[in-house]
Amino acid sequence: MQEKEKSMNFEKTGKIKNSRIVRVLLARKSVVVGLIILAVMIVAAIFAPIAAPFNPYKQDLVNMLQGMSLKHIFGTDSMGRDVLSRIIYGGRVSFSVGLVSVMIAGSVGMILGLIAGMAGGIIDAVIMRIMDAMMSIPMIIMALFLGSIFGKGLGNICFAIGISMIPSYARVTRGQVLTVREMDYVTAGTLCGASKVKNTISHIFPNCVSSNIVLMTMNLGNAILNEAALSFLGMGINPPTASWGSMVNDGYKFMASNPVIAIAPGVFIMVVVLCFNMVGDALRDALDPKLRGTLGKRKKKMMMMKNS
Repeated sequence: MQEKEKSMNFEKTGKIKNSRIVRVLLARKSVVVGLIILAVMIVAAIFAPIAAPFNPYKQDLVNMLQGMSLKHIFGTDSMGRDVLSRIIYGGRVSFSVGLVSVMIAGSVGMILGLIAGMAGGIIDAVIMRIMDAMMSIPMIIMALFLGSIFGKGLGNICFAIGISMIPSYARVTRGQVLTVREMDYVTAGTLCGASKVKNTISHIFPNCVSSNIVLMTMNLGNAILNEAALSFLGMGINPPTASWGSMVNDGYKFMASNPVIAIAPGVFIMVVVLCFNMVGDALRDALDPKLRGTLGKRKKKMMMMKNS
C-alpha cells in the first residue's frame, strides 16, 4: 500500500510539474505564435515535395528573374527556378543543420562538463582552458576555419558548427555540476555506498539537463544563422542544393532589379531565429525554479493595481 501511495504521489507531482511548465511556457502570446510559425515551417520542410508548388531544381531560362505573381509568389531566380519552392526545400537544410549541430555540441559539451566538474584538479583546468580558448574565437570565425578544413557538404557543415558551439555547453554543465554535487541528496547517496559514477548518472546529470535544453533551443537559431552565413560566404552547402544562405548570396546581385530574391530567404532566416530565441527564453522561465510562476504573479499585480 505504501509503495502504491508513493508511486501515485510521484505521478501526481510529475503531472503538476508538467502542467506548470506548459502553463508558463504558453503564457506569452508571442511564444504561442512563434511555436505555430515553427510548426508550420517544419511541417512544410518535411513534406516539401507536397508543399512546394514547383521543382526547386528545374531551370527555366525563359522565365528567369520574374517578379512576384500569383504563379510565382516570390518570383523566380536567375535560373528561372521558383523562389518559394527553393525556400521550402531550403528549410530542410536549415533545420537539419540546426538539429544535428546542436546534438553534436550538446552531447560532447555535456560530457566534457561532467568530466571537468566531477574530476576537478588538472583535468578540470585543462578542459576549461581549452574551452576558454575556443570561446575567445567568435563562433562564425571558428565555423569558417573548421569548414575550410573539412570542406563543403551538409555533414561537414553540421560538424563544423557543432564543434564551434561545444564550449557553451561544457561551461554550463560544469557550473551545474559544481552546484549539484554539494547537495544533500548527493552526499546521502555517497554515504549509502553509491559510487562516484552512479551518483553522477543518477543524481547530478539529470539536474544538468534542463539548463542545457534551454541552451539547445536558443542555439538552434544560432546554428541556422551560422549555416546561412557560411552558405552566403560560399563555404556552406554544395549547389544546386537549396539553402537560405546561398539563396541570399545568389539574390543580392539583383537587389536593384529584383530584391525579393534576396529579401524573402533573409526574412525566413530572421523569423526562424527570432522564434527559436523566444521559445528558448520562455522555456528558461518554465524550467528555472527561480523564475517559474513570476509571469503569473506579474499579471496578478497588474490586475490588482488596475482594480485599485
